Amino acid sequence: MKETIYHYEDLLNMLDSLLREPTHFWDSFYSDREKGIPFFVNVPDENLVSYFDRNFLNVGKVLELGCGPGRNAIYLAQKGWTVDAVDLSKESLKWAEERAIENNIHINFIHKNIFDLEIEEGTYDFVYDSGCFHHIAPHRRMSYINVVKKALKPNGYFAITCFYEGGLFGGSDISDWEVYRLRSLKGGLGYTDEKLRTVFREFREIEIRKMKVFNQPNHVFGVPDFLTGLFQKE
Repeated sequence: MKETIYHYEDLLNMLDSLLREPTHFWDSFYSDREKGIPFFVNVPDENLVSYFDRNFLNVGKVLELGCGPGRNAIYLAQKGWTVDAVDLSKESLKWAEERAIENNIHINFIHKNIFDLEIEEGTYDFVYDSGCFHHIAPHRRMSYINVVKKALKPNGYFAITCFYEGGLFGGSDISDWEVYRLRSLKGGLGYTDEKLRTVFREFREIEIRKMKVFNQPNHVFGVPDFLTGLFQKE
C-alpha cells in the first residue's frame, strides 16, 4: 500500500485506516448468532413500520445502507419493494440471505463498503439506514451525504436510526476533533435532534424523534436511546 497523499480520496483512506473497525471485526461480531444483541431479532424497526402506516412510503426501489442480518430488508421486500441491501460483513450477509430464503423472498444483497458503491443517480425512491451512520467517522459524513443524495430520486425519502448521545447502548458525546485525538469513535458516535438536523440540513425534515420502546418478542423492534429521522430530498 502506497502511503503517499496525492488526492482527496487518499486523505480519506488514510483517515479511514486510523479509525475504521476492520472487516474481520464485523465478521466476528455476526458469527455468534446466539449472543444477546438486541437487533439480532428478526423484526423491523418500529419507525420504519410507522412510515408505511402514515403513507409516507408505498412501493418502489430501496437501498439499505448497512443491512446487517437483513431484518429491515426482509420487511421492505415483503411490502413489495425492490431491495438492494449493502453490508461490508460476509457473515451478516450470509445470515441475511438465509433469512430471505426462509421467507421465500428475493433481495439483492451487496457485499461492499457503502463508499465503494457504483450508483446511477436518482435510482432509489427510499434510502434506509439502521445503525450504520453512527459508525461513520466525521471525515466521511460528506461522502455519506453524497451517497444518499446521488442514490435518491427527486422527492425521495431518506430515513435513519442511530445512537442518541449518551444512550444506553452507545452514543459517544466526544467532539469530532476528539475522535482524531483518541483515534477512536468510542464504539459509535451519539447524536441529538439538533446534531442530526444540522448534518442533514440539505434535506427537508419530516420528523426527528426518539425510537419507541417495544419489549421482545414483538412484531416490531424498538429500544431506548435511539434517535430516528425521516427526511426528503428536495
